[in-house]
Amino acid sequence: MMIHESTTRVRGLDLAYTDSGGDGVPVLALHGHFGRARAFAALAAALAPRYRVIALEQRGHGHSDDDGDFSPDAYLADAAAFVRRLGLGPVVVLGHSMGGVVAFRLAGRHPDLVGALVVEEAGALNRSPEVPHPVLDVRAWPRRAATLADLRRQVESRGVPDAGYFLESAVEHPDGWGFLFDHDAMVASQRALIGDWWPDWLASSCPALLVHGLDSFVLPTAMAREMAARRPGTTLREFPGCGHWVHDDDPAGFARVVRDFLGTAVANEA
Repeated sequence: MMIHESTTRVRGLDLAYTDSGGDGVPVLALHGHFGRARAFAALAAALAPRYRVIALEQRGHGHSDDDGDFSPDAYLADAAAFVRRLGLGPVVVLGHSMGGVVAFRLAGRHPDLVGALVVEEAGALNRSPEVPHPVLDVRAWPRRAATLADLRRQVESRGVPDAGYFLESAVEHPDGWGFLFDHDAMVASQRALIGDWWPDWLASSCPALLVHGLDSFVLPTAMAREMAARRPGTTLREFPGCGHWVHDDDPAGFARVVRDFLGTAVANEA
């Protein structure tokens, strides 16, 4: 399956996105901090042709512009404008981590744009002590390295067990290998996401799937279960042996639960 890469103008910014194409039900996919749109390529292949996965590269990530505003409201406004720009609503919205918060806020603030919701590893409360480390401080990470392997080594030497997720945003520049994201901006963006998002989580009524890795260091299991219990129409799927990146730890299992959920949710919406 060919994934098409495109750019569109949204709220004064050039935002990149990928599109699996076809005539399937549109699914807007939103990555987390430090992520890329292409993180959803495997999911797009697994869901095709019934579903068309359109993954937005959010502001300040990948090849998308930013204007210095990394507030949660800025991400939310981008997502709403993007859906309207492409004339897709209502869509299924799927988000991972920070993208999951954007997704459920979009469902709550713009219910006309969202028909069903898939949230992977995004909590309704993002602050200490419930989340021990809500900010990964990357300001001391290298800006450039001689090789990709050296960039990995330097990042992992700073306490990251596996830098693979972050290296998806690494590219070769004229002066060496470095990340597409700005280190200071990512710290500011994470800090802006600290807060109580329970009102937004509870604000929508569309069918929702909450995916949780039982080994996650970001979303506590007790919180995931409380989120599912307090929001009507929410299905919780827990993955033993998986951490914060369930879609990477168990891509086949993740695709299966998403496909099963959408098979019911989209049919009911229709």
